[in-house]
Amino acid sequence: MAPIEPQRSEVSEPVKRIRWATRRVAGKSADKKRESLLGRLNPRHSLRGEKHRSKRNSGDVEATVDGVKTETQPEEQEDDSGSGRRIFFSVPLPDDARDDEGRPREQFARNKIRTSKYTPISFIPKNLWFQFHNIANVYFLFIIILGIFSIFGASNPGLNAVPLIVIIFVTAVKDGIEDWRRTVLDNELNNAPVHRLVDFNNVNTAEDHISLWRRFKKANTRVILSAWRWWKSRKGSKDGNGKTYAQRAMDETRPSIETRRASMMSRTTQRTSFHTSRSARTSHDGEGIQLTPVPSPLPGQGPSGDGMFSENDNGTLKPTDTRASMTERRPSPRTSKRASFQPRAPERYHGSLINPYKQINDTARFKKDYWKNVQVGDYLRLYDGEEIPADMVVLSTSDSDGACYVETKNLDGETNLKVRQALHCSRSVKHARHCEMSEFVIESEAPHANLYSYSAVIKWEDRSRNDPDAEPEPMAEPITINNLLLRGSSLRNTEWVLGVVVFTGQETKIMLNSGITPSKRARISKELNWNVIYNFIILFFMCLVAGIVQGTNFGKGNNSLNFFEFGGYGGNSAGLNGFVTFWAAIILFQNLVPISLYITLEIIRTLQAVFIYSDVHMYYEKIDYPCTPKSWNISDDLGQIEYIFSDKTGTLTQNVMEFKKCTINGVPYGEAYTEALAGMHRRQGIDVEVEGAKARKQIEEDKVAMIKQLRLLHNNPYLRDEDMTFVAPDFVVDMAGESGEAQKAANQQFMLVLALCHTVISERTPGDPPKIEFKAQSPDEAALVSTARDCGFTVLGRNDDKIVLNVLGEERQYTVLNTLEFNSTRKRMSAIIRMPDGKIILFCKGADSIIYSRLRQGEQAELRKTTAEHLEMFAREGLRTLCIAQRELSEDEYQTWSKLHDEAAAAVAGREDKLEEVADSIERDLLLLGGTAIEDRLQDGVPDAIQLLGNAGIKLWVLTGDKVETAINIGFSCNLLNNDMDLIVLKIEDESVESMSAELDKHLQTFGMTGSDTELKAAQSNHEPPDPTHAIVIDGDSLKLALDETLRQKFLLLCKQCKAVLCCRVSPSQKAAVVAMVKEGLDCLTLAIGDGANDVAMIQEAHVGVGIAGEEGRQAVMSSDYAIGQFRFLTRLVLVHGRWSYRRLAETIANFFYKNLVWTFALFLYQIYDNFDCSYIYDYTYIILFNLAFTSLPVILMGVLDQDVDDMVSLAVPQLYRRGIERKEWTQPKFWAYMIDGTYQSAIVFYMAYLLFAPANFVTSNGLNIDDTKRIGVFVASTAVVVVNFYILFNTYRWDWLMLLIVAISILLVWFWTGIYTAFDAGFTFYKAAPQVYGSLSFWALLFLTVIMCLLPRFAVKAAQKIFFPRDVDIIREQIRQGRFNYLQNNDSLMPPPPEKIDSIASSHSSHSQSKKRRTEQHASEDLRPIYPPSIAATATTHTRGANGSDGTDYTGHHSSLDRTVRPSFDRARASHDRTRMSMDRVRPSFEQSNDFTSAAMLARLESSQSIGTRWRRRGHTKSGSQDKVPKQ
Repeated sequence: MAPIEPQRSEVSEPVKRIRWATRRVAGKSADKKRESLLGRLNPRHSLRGEKHRSKRNSGDVEATVDGVKTETQPEEQEDDSGSGRRIFFSVPLPDDARDDEGRPREQFARNKIRTSKYTPISFIPKNLWFQFHNIANVYFLFIIILGIFSIFGASNPGLNAVPLIVIIFVTAVKDGIEDWRRTVLDNELNNAPVHRLVDFNNVNTAEDHISLWRRFKKANTRVILSAWRWWKSRKGSKDGNGKTYAQRAMDETRPSIETRRASMMSRTTQRTSFHTSRSARTSHDGEGIQLTPVPSPLPGQGPSGDGMFSENDNGTLKPTDTRASMTERRPSPRTSKRASFQPRAPERYHGSLINPYKQINDTARFKKDYWKNVQVGDYLRLYDGEEIPADMVVLSTSDSDGACYVETKNLDGETNLKVRQALHCSRSVKHARHCEMSEFVIESEAPHANLYSYSAVIKWEDRSRNDPDAEPEPMAEPITINNLLLRGSSLRNTEWVLGVVVFTGQETKIMLNSGITPSKRARISKELNWNVIYNFIILFFMCLVAGIVQGTNFGKGNNSLNFFEFGGYGGNSAGLNGFVTFWAAIILFQNLVPISLYITLEIIRTLQAVFIYSDVHMYYEKIDYPCTPKSWNISDDLGQIEYIFSDKTGTLTQNVMEFKKCTINGVPYGEAYTEALAGMHRRQGIDVEVEGAKARKQIEEDKVAMIKQLRLLHNNPYLRDEDMTFVAPDFVVDMAGESGEAQKAANQQFMLVLALCHTVISERTPGDPPKIEFKAQSPDEAALVSTARDCGFTVLGRNDDKIVLNVLGEERQYTVLNTLEFNSTRKRMSAIIRMPDGKIILFCKGADSIIYSRLRQGEQAELRKTTAEHLEMFAREGLRTLCIAQRELSEDEYQTWSKLHDEAAAAVAGREDKLEEVADSIERDLLLLGGTAIEDRLQDGVPDAIQLLGNAGIKLWVLTGDKVETAINIGFSCNLLNNDMDLIVLKIEDESVESMSAELDKHLQTFGMTGSDTELKAAQSNHEPPDPTHAIVIDGDSLKLALDETLRQKFLLLCKQCKAVLCCRVSPSQKAAVVAMVKEGLDCLTLAIGDGANDVAMIQEAHVGVGIAGEEGRQAVMSSDYAIGQFRFLTRLVLVHGRWSYRRLAETIANFFYKNLVWTFALFLYQIYDNFDCSYIYDYTYIILFNLAFTSLPVILMGVLDQDVDDMVSLAVPQLYRRGIERKEWTQPKFWAYMIDGTYQSAIVFYMAYLLFAPANFVTSNGLNIDDTKRIGVFVASTAVVVVNFYILFNTYRWDWLMLLIVAISILLVWFWTGIYTAFDAGFTFYKAAPQVYGSLSFWALLFLTVIMCLLPRFAVKAAQKIFFPRDVDIIREQIRQGRFNYLQNNDSLMPPPPEKIDSIASSHSSHSQSKKRRTEQHASEDLRPIYPPSIAATATTHTRGANGSDGTDYTGHHSSLDRTVRPSFDRARASHDRTRMSMDRVRPSFEQSNDFTSAAMLARLESSQSIGTRWRRRGHTKSGSQDKVPKQ
């Protein structure tokens, strides 16, 4: 059948509004739309005439439209990989999909997910398994088992088990509380509601077998939930308020369409449901929703019914003639009126999945169900605002062209909307009956973690519409990532979507990128195991000595043992008695490996978590969220962080774009005081507080003046004063015509372009005045359109292919012929518009280097130079710049190009490349209009926080899914990058490992490195921050190559030499891989911080994961160890609480080993004098109470409250943190020093008492002896307790009243207990020991001398260290005593200034003189270096400079370019422009560094390299490397 020729008209109104690589389907005329709307309000009867049918030839699959092949052969779509999956819909499983027993071969994952570590069944065994990974717990369990046997002489085996039981129980409760929170969130997600097709035979999972184990788990869950609900029902109210979110959602009905906010261009006519026989049959089921609450169309009637099938009188489908529908368009459901009909060429036929002749049960319906019940092969219907429950292919949407919008913030961190398309063959599938009648197979690739890639094909047999007996024709259509909705994303601005599930649960892309929840342990805890092993070795030798000596003495005979012992075991066998003594000694000396240490550490870490939670300085009032520790056992790791890996969007930035400045026709407009400008002033010695306050005051005054002038020019009802970000009173004056008609026309045309060249969707909120908001794929676009609205050019909405504007009070319609959307390769976006006067104009906006290379040659030389200078100033202020240009097209030129575009859009293979080539051919010979500057608002305090962390020696890497240019701009705004850095941009075009290897070798040579193992070993021991001379920028594709096993070490060493690393366009799994590379390669502690689900993988991979509880989601918080409200709170969490925790824990552990050695080694020394028979010198109650009461509180207080310096000083002097990075607080030499000190003091404690009684003299005034074992034990125990507590006090920095009180109580407690316990005869031979011992003068003399002898060496060493070898903290503490930090007493800021900054405050003249001197120094320190524009940064290859700029102009002064008068309005005072220009004058020049940045010198030399059509093709690809060279003419 020959294609139908379209009717030609003089004025063409094409109807292609192009989304990149997609095309809008043709629609109906206005008359037919009115007919369909009327049909919605009335029951349908057999009033429609039978449509004319036409035969379809068997070759229609390969039919062409204007010579363009419309469909590929099915065999071209075969998946030869053999590693994917096939999903069948209403098609029986073939034999090859079943095993020998007839069961389905493929088993798909459940959609129920679990991020928690435990379940009610697995908690006890799994938690015990984790706890007994601790070697000390295993040891003490063994001791308890030994004590059960009386042969080993344990006094009370049951009492020995109490400490271990308490520790296991307390730790289990803590772990359970931590994991319960994750479980609650998991349950809310798994029980979230979704509309799923039920009473439908899903052949893929219908035969799934539920195992006995799963049934057992489900039964346990039901029992536990029943018990929980019963318990809550006893306490809670009965009004249903206690229901969970999921339960409430299941009870609630969806609001009707009238409750939804109406679109600007749609009528708010009331719509009723259709009363069909089918809906009547299902009306008895309140949950059944054959027809959705939103007005989705019926078969053959709605916007995208494709006209392939209509409904018979009996409600069945019949094939319809499609020839008419191929020559006309259907209206969009969002439109309310239609322009005059214009005939078009016949649309290509895509086929349909629906088998119109299939007999169905007509029982299927969409019903609310839980997420966890969703299975592969299910049909789902989603509504606006709902989250996607599984990875699903889009079949149809409420949009006429099958488009829907999704927000992927949980996946890639971006809040901008993305377009996804329904398959062409399935757009007629809209209702439950359609789903039953559809027969097809999806051949999909296997699950993988790449968020930006998906490949599959849908195959079906297309039925003839005219002949039921005709042979069905096999057809196929490719499925790409543009047709896939990913779990975790949210549906936006789309009434409904219908799709089929292809991946569920752990096989979805978001879960594949998340990984399992790890069990994290602090580094000190891991190293503690080695110290425990060392103590085991010491214990082993002590017990070995005891066994040998005791066994030998038993075997000797002829000694006093014969008179006092009844004989040893085994007939006085030396070996057997020694063996028994060995194990008895282990019980005796068990405290050498103190189990109380672990419970003490748990207590300390728990209290530290309480203090972190209670810190009001980390409380985010806006969302009522404090810093929340979710893992309590890794607080000390916060004090050793060397690398921080941060997401960008939502973590460093607010992701709020604000239009600040623009340049139009060579005239700059706009006032702003940005973070980057403040940073520039700070480096120049300017007081930014004073300057910022003055600038903001001026901006507020100008804003008031501008609003007043705008109201006089046009009383814009859509202007909201509080939302306006573009402050430029002179712009309004020029737009009113005071600077001439030329500038007036330029300003109006510029704003018109902003209002036309975009893909935003407008939403109108009724009110007086009404409010219009914009939803865009990019927040930049929303900012541009919002500024146009504020200036009187308001986008009211879209009317089919037209866009409706309110231009200064006048409503106009512009026809959108084509939209060539932005992508990371094009770096531009264009819209071809038919103006009201019939002209066709192409408007283009994009990166400055891209637009400049496409300007018309030989024209606008002065304007191009001036605009480039303005853009460079904007870029120095940290603003994101775009250029705006346009080109007028003739009718013939456009029609010729449009035909080529149709051919490219119809292609299946290579569609993207063909479309880009066609778009490239028309985006040439542009005329420059001006440029824009947008600020991506950083979170409060981010630049200062990054600087503070950098001063502490912490290296910050940014891992983001955003574009390279965006990340670089943010890097400069937040002081992560500065203009002295040589940016190494790693971008490998050919994606080969060899190219990446060569690139890495080239850059490693800059640092004199080769990437060897020796260099890696040196890097692991070098914790100094690198010089701020280099930074690395790498994209996701290149990062994949760099993470190859053969290149990972080179890449790591190169990154180690760079001050900052920015990884852009990376997937969540790549983020985790980068963290793992640094964590394992450099053997350092890492911290990852993010706010979205795309950050979960790296949060779990890092030693410490921090989630930001943003206003839009808590996905990262679920899997994090700490949750904060803003990035700036990270400084206090790490530099204050982290440093305190690490130092406290390190000192606590050392003191604990010391005190237990003092206690235990005295027992060992006593064994020397009783032939190692393992008897106790202490009363047994002393042994129990020593770690429980006598010495526990001071060491706990040390671990919880000790401070070397307070929090403000810790922030004012962040360099104190470097000791933690170098891990110097807890080292093996420190451990052995404390062990040696403990051995010495233990010997003094024991031998002082021994020597007192050794001469056998009377030591009491009444002549009665007190030299029995128990009373000597009082001498030794009391002295040991006093020495240990004083020693702990010596090692404590903060001697406040509480610490002194606790130490005093602990010392007095031993006397108190001895007095109470010995007052009764329960102690048997211990009766009256207290008055006898404490009543003797020799005890007090001994106590006094022993304490002095024990502590004197420690005192001497500490005094010598602080006087002759002071540490940083010792110097700072001395300065605190001198009053240098008194200014902090009344400072409550989150980041207080350092003392040198306070001291350096002087007169402005002095500051200016010092800044001039600093600029003349070539080797200034990092904090004193001036900021330079990115485009003229000093590099390793551009070290030679002349007095002039790189373009040969007098660039240092800019008098020849910036100070000249271009137009009358240019001389008008512009505070912000002049302020920035003065800053530029003080900055030394250098060559531009990269095309990624704005450079006036570079843009001035750029010729229109893309103006000639063949030149783009001749250029080929840009070579990989650190610099993208600009072609010169």
